[in-house]
Parts: sequence; structure tokens; C-alpha cells
Amino acid sequence: MIEVPVGRRPGWMKETNMIDIKLLRAEPDVFKRAAEVKGYNVCFIDDLLAVDRDLLQAKQELQDARTQQNQAGKEIAKLTGDAKQAAVAKMSELKSLAKSAQETIDRLEPKFHELMLLMPQIPDPAAPIGEDDKGNVEARRVGEPRTFDFEIQDHVALGESLDIIDLPRAVKLAGARNFILKGAGAMLHQAVLRLAIDTITARGFELMTVPVLVNENVMEGTGYFPVGRDEAYLCERDGQALVGTAEVPVTAYHSDEILEAADLPKTYTAVSTCFRREAGSAGKDTHGLYRIHFFDKVEQVVICRADAAESARWHETIIANAEAVLQALELPYRVMEVCTGDMGQGKVRMYDIETWMPSRGCYSETHSASRFHDFQARRLNLRYRDEDGKIHFCHTLNNTVIASPRILIPLLELNQQADGSVTVPTALRAYMGGRERICPKIPKAPKA
Repeated sequence: MIEVPVGRRPGWMKETNMIDIKLLRAEPDVFKRAAEVKGYNVCFIDDLLAVDRDLLQAKQELQDARTQQNQAGKEIAKLTGDAKQAAVAKMSELKSLAKSAQETIDRLEPKFHELMLLMPQIPDPAAPIGEDDKGNVEARRVGEPRTFDFEIQDHVALGESLDIIDLPRAVKLAGARNFILKGAGAMLHQAVLRLAIDTITARGFELMTVPVLVNENVMEGTGYFPVGRDEAYLCERDGQALVGTAEVPVTAYHSDEILEAADLPKTYTAVSTCFRREAGSAGKDTHGLYRIHFFDKVEQVVICRADAAESARWHETIIANAEAVLQALELPYRVMEVCTGDMGQGKVRMYDIETWMPSRGCYSETHSASRFHDFQARRLNLRYRDEDGKIHFCHTLNNTVIASPRILIPLLELNQQADGSVTVPTALRAYMGGRERICPKIPKAPKA
């Protein structure tokens, strides 16, 4: 059960609601069920509704007091004697009531916004119900894992013998869960990213270069704060944070804007370095290049109309884009539908792509594809105007095109040869100057 943090006032607040508060008022049980199946403690929803009621009442009292003040102000000028004194006294009483109501509003609004930021999105009814990743459901498999007739090495041993991965010196420089790629390893890393960029841009996505150090309001707007705040690297002196994915700045690119329906969908892609603390990671996930503190990722983002069917079609499209890259790399993978307890706060539906990693003996996550409906758009105040002039919140989606160096784990391990060399996949050779193999370095003979 996820416990909701309290007591932290958001660094920014928007007039727009983080969810549709009218729906919450009308159907609180629907939102309680959503919180329950996503693993959240539902008690905060009652707290939110209580704060909302008190806030609405205080706003009504303030409006009534000001209306009466305006009326009394007009009448005072016409009065004399005791009547005027009574009106002045009444005006003083109304001023006191207005001040009290405003103080109540000032006290409740931060709490209201704090609780609204913690409200999870309602998942799609078709999403599997489950507590954690054990409840995820396999949708399909593509390709067959390679079998070996020799004793294989894992990616760390391969990287060391090929002199393309240096973990000890990375730890010396930056601590555990860091890495250095060198020579052909760095080239392979860049080749994977270039293949992903070329694949996604050929499919009509506009390439962007975006900041990786963003204001905290951008993290809140995309749903990474406050719930995921402990996973981020913070630059607190400047009120900024390092992003864990280019999804953050790309999705927020049009925040506080009203787009035209004719200009939708917006399809963007960006490659960026991503930073994650990975505070809860342990065991085999911390070995080698699997779960590390920084990596590079090509991300795809879609901003479309507020139409569930259109969102679903784009979801399938962005998954297919990622699969195209894996198929080009000739890597076996499976697509998993993520259950409610594993999908996170803002997602309506989510899929992971897991690639076969011999050293781990299983399919392991390399991609994540999510659709949010209006969850992020409401927080970002990201809207569009339809053909009738009506304003709507957009729908947003995102998916990994490729993330490296994690993808180097199956690339190296599945393409290793008995002599210790690694075959470069055909799709990457053009990005590596035509190189077909990465071979162990031959030690230099000592000078005579």
C-alpha cells in the first residue's frame, strides 16, 4: 500500500484542477476504487473532499460578504444619523467576515492543491488488476532467445575482456551504479541511439533537443512530483531537478498553451541523458548496466485530442515504433500489459517491452509505453480549441524508443561468440564505420 506524503506544499499551483474535481464530487467511489487498485491509501480522498467542501463554503461566504459590502457602500452615502451609524457598523462586520473567509481560503487552498496533486488517474477498465509486477500480463512474444553451445559470459565480463566497459573507474569517479563506456562500447551506445532517432523521425516524429535540468513545476506538471520526488536528483538551491526522462520537458513544451485542433496530434521525439536515484533497487538489478544512475534514452511523446479511441490508436503506434527498433536489432522480446498496481499514479493504461537477457535468464524491461488521457494535461494546463471553439484538455502519451546502455546487455550477450568476440548487428554497422565485430584486444608484446 502506497502511503501518501503530507505536509509538503507544492512549489507551484495552477488554477486548473489536477483531476476533474466535479467528477470526484459526483463519483467519489470511482476514484477510491482507482486509488485502491493502484495501491494508494484511499483515506486521503475523504480528506480532499472535506477540504473541498470547506473551501467552497469559504469562497461562498467571501462572495456573499463582498456583495453585501458593495450594496452597503452604495447605501451609506444616502443615510444620516443613527441609520448611517448602523450601516457603518454593518460594513465593519462584513469586512470582518470577508477577512475571516479569506484567511480560511488562504489556509485551505495549499492543502487542497497538495491533495489534488496526489490523486491517481482512473485506469482503463480493460487494464489488468494486480498489486505489483507479478500481476502483469503477457500480450505477445517476438523472436526466440538464442541457445549457446559454449559457456557464455555476462555483459560485464564481456565488456571488460573487450575493454569497452569500465565499472571500477566509474565507481571511483561517481560512486556505485555508474559506468564508463569506451572505444567500441561508446560507439555501440551511440549507434543504438542513432538507429532509434533515424527510425522514429522517419515515422514523422519531430526531433527535439530539450533541457534535462528543469524547474520543479515541470516535474509536478508531468506527474513525477510529489509522489516520485525521492527518486529525483534535486538542485534545491535553484528549485530545479534533473529529469529521469525526456518525457518531462517534451510533454511540458506546450504547457499553459491553447493549441488548435487542426494542429494535433503533436508527435515529438528527443534524446537526452536521464538521471535516477534508484533508491529502492537491490539484488541482481544493481549488477552491471541494468539499473544505473544515468543513461541516455530516445523518447517519443504524443499530444492528441481528448478522444479515448484516438489515444488508444496512438498507444499501439508508439509501441510498434519501439518494436521496429528491437526487430532491426534482431533482439527477442515480449510485450507485457502492466497491471494497475504497477502502472503508477497518472497512467490510464501501460505496456512494458521486455528483452531477453541471457545472464539474467529472463525477459527484462527495456521499454515503457504509457497513456495518460488528460492527467498530465490538466496539471500542465495543456489545452486545445476544437472546431466549435470549445476548449479541452489534451491527451498525452509516451514511450521509450530505446534506452542505452541497458539495451547493450542483450546486444552484447546475445551476439557473443565462442572466441570472446561480439558480432555487431547488421542494422548498427553503418553507424560504426562498417564494423562487423568487436574483438578482445591483443596485448602488446613487451619491448625487448
